[in-house]
Amino acid sequence: MIRIPGRIPILIYPTFWLVAALIGFLYSGNVIGTAIWIGIIFVSVLFHELGHAITAFAFGLKPHIELVAMGGITFHEGDKLPFWKRFFIVLDGPLFGFLLFLIATVLLQVPSIATSTMGSVLTLVQVVNLFWTIVNLIPVIPLDGGQLLRVVLEAIFGLKGFRYALMSCLMGALFFSLTFQSYDGWRKTKFISEPDRSDAIKASLTKAEELLNTGHKPEAMAALIALRTEAKKGLIFNMATQYLAFLEFEKGNVKQTYELLKDVSTELAPDAMCLLHKAAFEEKDYPLVIKLSADSFQILPTVDTALRNAYAHGELAEPEAAIGWLETATREGLQNISDVISHSSFDPIRNDSHFIAWQSSHKM
Repeated sequence: MIRIPGRIPILIYPTFWLVAALIGFLYSGNVIGTAIWIGIIFVSVLFHELGHAITAFAFGLKPHIELVAMGGITFHEGDKLPFWKRFFIVLDGPLFGFLLFLIATVLLQVPSIATSTMGSVLTLVQVVNLFWTIVNLIPVIPLDGGQLLRVVLEAIFGLKGFRYALMSCLMGALFFSLTFQSYDGWRKTKFISEPDRSDAIKASLTKAEELLNTGHKPEAMAALIALRTEAKKGLIFNMATQYLAFLEFEKGNVKQTYELLKDVSTELAPDAMCLLHKAAFEEKDYPLVIKLSADSFQILPTVDTALRNAYAHGELAEPEAAIGWLETATREGLQNISDVISHSSFDPIRNDSHFIAWQSSHKM
């Protein structure tokens, strides 16, 4: 157990680290990713609990924080407080979490940060804290939303208010469970169309995949073209389109690859997204390159991916973002910096003071 003394003492139990490590490994699958997740969970949970503790301390109580297996708990000793002070002690936990979300959001507006490794970490901080703030306000005990409801009902009805809160929280938990199940079902089916239910179309996709797996690419291409014509929309149409795009790209048909994937750009597999990112750059669709930039680099963090993003921002006269991606490319091992800087894509920003300064500091 780790003890951190102070006006707000903090106890961290070993189970906290174990659960955080498990969550991190499940999401990342590697040691570095697990370590990053442990750090994010630690900072986020502690920040949330400090919201409760600092407010309690400001109201004259003696708080201490314990980080346990499933999160954190803030205890406080002292005289009984009026309900409005208890309300703010509970509320300030989610508010501190939301503040951490806002801090991450503001930092991500800085191109040099957003395009760095820290940008990926801050994106996780942003998502984790927004998600946990929303979930934690659900009116279910022991979540803060349930505690807020309990404080309000106890202030109105006294002891009966606690029983009313329990009843309301039970109904809230049931409603949330049903709502989540409905949303999950909708999420899984929103891209399904009537052709996806057709056994004949499913069989056509299976046949096309078999042709691909056995190396019969011309026949597979013909089958996929026919399948797209038959399906017209839906999941199977999207899958056939992505298969066909890769085949077109192998043949050197970048324009066809771009046009195929752009039509289904809202629902792409990771490798297809990276392919569209590359094809969009070749076809000079720089706004689309930028739209896909962060996701593509997260999937394929290479020098080439970062350079495409830098070139696209240069073409659109966005010097700070271009410099940010150049810095990223440098961190990934870019060698021929002088040749890259002379690329025509940077002509629109070549006279920008920030770009001149960056160029001067990286002359070989």
